[in-house]
Amino acid sequence: MEQHLINVLNRIADALERLAPPPPAPLDLAAADAFVWHPAPGPGFAGYHSPGHLTPVLKISRVEIALLKGVDRQKGILVENTLRFARGLPANNAMLWGARGMGKSSLVKATHAAANHDMPGSLVLIEIHREDIRTLPDLLNLLRPESRRCLILCDDLSFEKEDADYKALKSVLDGGIEGRPDNVLFYATSNRRHLMPRDMIENERSTAINPNESIEEKVSLSDRFGLWLGFHNCDQPTFLAMVDGYAADLELPISVEALHAEAVEWSVTRGARSGRVAWQFIQEMAGRLSVGPM
Repeated sequence: MEQHLINVLNRIADALERLAPPPPAPLDLAAADAFVWHPAPGPGFAGYHSPGHLTPVLKISRVEIALLKGVDRQKGILVENTLRFARGLPANNAMLWGARGMGKSSLVKATHAAANHDMPGSLVLIEIHREDIRTLPDLLNLLRPESRRCLILCDDLSFEKEDADYKALKSVLDGGIEGRPDNVLFYATSNRRHLMPRDMIENERSTAINPNESIEEKVSLSDRFGLWLGFHNCDQPTFLAMVDGYAADLELPISVEALHAEAVEWSVTRGARSGRVAWQFIQEMAGRLSVGPM
């Protein structure tokens, strides 16, 4: 009977080993210039001990920094901040907020490329998804002993009324005993200046016992970012400059007059002018003119 039980337990153990996922490969930040963070499954960053893993990105989807038009001031500030960090000097976490489609995340990726062009291999870009922001402490603990400098990007960051993840982000950015590692910088993009909807802030003001304290608690997260870079809707000359830049890079066989006429019509049908709309228009024209992808 004892031998039978041992055999059964051995079969159960073998089955569990087959079902268990393989252990993640050791972290090697030299394997690529960009990674995506995949946290281990669990109830939250305090509910499990696995550090998760980073998946290398061999080719980053990005636009050359020279092609980003209408954001010259934001470009200059962010590039300078990023280059300082890549050189090992003090730098600020950055919040890029404002109008959709105006190149916020594109500027971060282009700035990362510019830093590595000036100082090859100096900076690794790590993307963390909005829904994984509560696992940011795990990611920082994984990166803390590394020598390579890391730029963490969270695109389209925002929080809703019942969302408490912002508290974890607040403690990571500016607070806690350990603090942010010296080799890590955090950039975020958002359509909201304070990362939270206006009606949520207004509701706190109207229902709280002490409205000012409640508002300070909610909006103080944005204060953790040393740099605030605003992006605003562009006018038609800026929109056409974006179109011209993309068209020249692709060498589209079309006159400027015809290109602008098509671009204006395209923006009217979309009801917006932005870098994203300009990019989509150029993709349409490249397809029409049988020009290869960018």
